[in-house]
Amino acid sequence: MHPAPSVIIFTTFSGLGFGLLFWLGIDPTPPTGWVAFVFWLIAYAMAVGGLLSSTFHLGRPERFLKAFSQWRSSWLSREGIAAVTTLVAMGLYGLGLVFFGTAWQHLGWLGALGALATVFTTSMIYAQMKTIPRWNMNLTPAMFMSYALAGGALLKGNITMAIVLLAIAGVVQVFTWVMGDKAFENSGTTMATATGLGNIGSVRAFEPPHTGTNYLMREFIHVVGRKHSQKLRIIGVALGIIIPVVLLLLPIGHWIALIAVASHIAGVLASRWLFFAEAEHVVGLYYGKR
Repeated sequence: MHPAPSVIIFTTFSGLGFGLLFWLGIDPTPPTGWVAFVFWLIAYAMAVGGLLSSTFHLGRPERFLKAFSQWRSSWLSREGIAAVTTLVAMGLYGLGLVFFGTAWQHLGWLGALGALATVFTTSMIYAQMKTIPRWNMNLTPAMFMSYALAGGALLKGNITMAIVLLAIAGVVQVFTWVMGDKAFENSGTTMATATGLGNIGSVRAFEPPHTGTNYLMREFIHVVGRKHSQKLRIIGVALGIIIPVVLLLLPIGHWIALIAVASHIAGVLASRWLFFAEAEHVVGLYYGKR
């Protein structure tokens, strides 16, 4: 898949924002006043900013409201509904904490559940796609959820929980790569099965179907070299998991915490770029690219 910057930013920062909202929602002793305002500002900047960035990848961004009507069949529509519900509930919850010093806990729990639902629906947009075997597995939602919870705990300052969840996210990410590398082959999809001609012999393309590129080739066929892929995987795990965990084990300070957050974000961006760049769409078989 073409790793468009808009969807990389969307999946990275919306996950962090909703992850932070989850921890804010279940906090038994939530911050109030200006401290609460700063936490909510960070969470909403990431969550809303990420959601807005996703609209730049739409062919007709001005029609985004129509997506809300397809909730019966579309995970994208369910994501939109879950996101709006979460932002409204957590907005009201934050209003009480910032201006009245009052915790309307039922709204916090509703917002926390909504935040988890939003991240899950985002992950299912990709996990449901049988045409991309690397995404079409249970590890995809697990990866999205683990990163969101770990990143949210890191932003919230829950040090012990962040260390544990970062380690879990790292393990899930590695397993996702290992299983994903085998997914296309294990799916059994080949040019022979795609054309239905496998029963009469070996099938290969006689000549390219097009003399130049087209929309399908630009969007669904992106080949990244194995050498570069391995380097980026190491960079992603090192920056996103290992360095933040090591920093959190040191005597904590504001600068150390800030570096840990920055490192984690950089690592997630690298891993998320690979998430799209390594995704092999079956349409590539038609063009002899798989």
